[in-house]
Amino acid sequence: DAGAQFSSELVEQGSPVLSFLIWFALPILLFSFIGNQMNKKLMEKAGGGPGSMMFGGAGKSNAKVYVQSTHGIRFADVAGEDEAKENLQEIVDYLHDPGKYESIGASMPKGILLVGPPGTGKTLLAKAVAGEANVPFFSISGSDFVEMFVGMGASKVRDLFKQAKEKAPCIVFIDEIHRFNKAQQDVLLPYVENGTIILIGATTENPFFEINSPLLSRMKVIRLEHLTADGIKKILERALTDKEKGYGSEGITVTAEALEALADFAGGDARVALNLLEQAEFMLPDGSKEITMDVLRSVAGNALQRYDKKGDYHYDIVSAFIKSMRGSDADAALHYLARMLEGGEDVRFIARRIVICAAEDVGNADPQALVVANAAAQAAHFVGLPEAQIPLAQAVCYIANAPKSNSCYMGIFNARQEVRSINTRVPKHLRDAHYPGAKQFGHGLGYKYPHDYPGGWVEQQYLPDELVGHKYYYPKDIGEESRLLKKKNEKD
Repeated sequence: DAGAQFSSELVEQGSPVLSFLIWFALPILLFSFIGNQMNKKLMEKAGGGPGSMMFGGAGKSNAKVYVQSTHGIRFADVAGEDEAKENLQEIVDYLHDPGKYESIGASMPKGILLVGPPGTGKTLLAKAVAGEANVPFFSISGSDFVEMFVGMGASKVRDLFKQAKEKAPCIVFIDEIHRFNKAQQDVLLPYVENGTIILIGATTENPFFEINSPLLSRMKVIRLEHLTADGIKKILERALTDKEKGYGSEGITVTAEALEALADFAGGDARVALNLLEQAEFMLPDGSKEITMDVLRSVAGNALQRYDKKGDYHYDIVSAFIKSMRGSDADAALHYLARMLEGGEDVRFIARRIVICAAEDVGNADPQALVVANAAAQAAHFVGLPEAQIPLAQAVCYIANAPKSNSCYMGIFNARQEVRSINTRVPKHLRDAHYPGAKQFGHGLGYKYPHDYPGGWVEQQYLPDELVGHKYYYPKDIGEESRLLKKKNEKD
């Protein structure tokens, strides 16, 4: 305390210059030193490498921008996504002959936004556009940009695009464009608007939440879906035969069963499939060049068991899961839920099964079961794994322990069966009568408005004449549905 008091007195009694140095100059110098050190590390991270160059030369930009030869990449090299390739072909045609489009007054989108899950070929599609059109291709990652330019303002984005414009027409590809903040996205607008630069952005997020409206309105949104298993297999086969970038020169093969399992396990993500293929090749025993199911299991563990087509493992587990909830065995239902989660099953698929079971097997015996199931599905989607297992387990236990009734399910099933076999007409008093002349046809005449009667109910015919007296819904004397049964009996 004495030392602190002495230091405070020294500052108070010292000259104004000394106070300025201690309280203002020293912190500024310290901050500048830390900033320079961080900038130096970022420069090292961004700097160079084979096939890369910096816009504007050394020292002007830390954003790593790759200018790669993309002439060898074509749409044919991209597996699946046929609809996306068809849409992107318009950009290629325009770049080949802009005058043709201008002569007929046709307008082209100012930019393209590729939206889809990881590993669906967004970057490769952008490069294929440049390859097909034979124009320069520049790319920058939004994550790299944010990391390297945090706090430096939108001027850096402006500098990048001014220099890219000098090589127009060209493709400027921004991966993870959602990471650009509002100011940085606004800077893109004039370069997108003038059309000399074709901007292609890629994002895994909802563009209507993450991309500014002015920029989004100038871009054509192309949604990519998870690749099909066949598409994944084509990519894997290409990797096995490619002598330059794949295993073609090494003679690595994959059994048909293992290839099928790889394609299914990837879940539509080509990156996952290729990474697993690489790990499996690394785990091959000495002298072996064939990847089998045993090799895959040594890499991915028991997760691959669910793709055993011979044992119908996948469908057996799902069937046992639903039947356990229907049979009110919460322990068994949790067991099968755990097996699906450990096997890598899609959380959305599990959530849909739970919602269906709540409506089909619990129904009006406990209407709250559907509310709980739907809330669990939304929560699981919101939080993701591993925490998604918690709301899913809560819903499973609730449904398993709830009273059961399939009356609603059987009601709609029987009604649809009858609709398919009998052609009927709506009774005239129930037909639409809001338009002029409806009464001339007898529409709406004689209709009794239930709210005009005691209890909000009045007896009248609702079914078509041919179906009067037919019954579809038979409430059960179980749980909350027993109240509905009582009311139905009172009316009958």
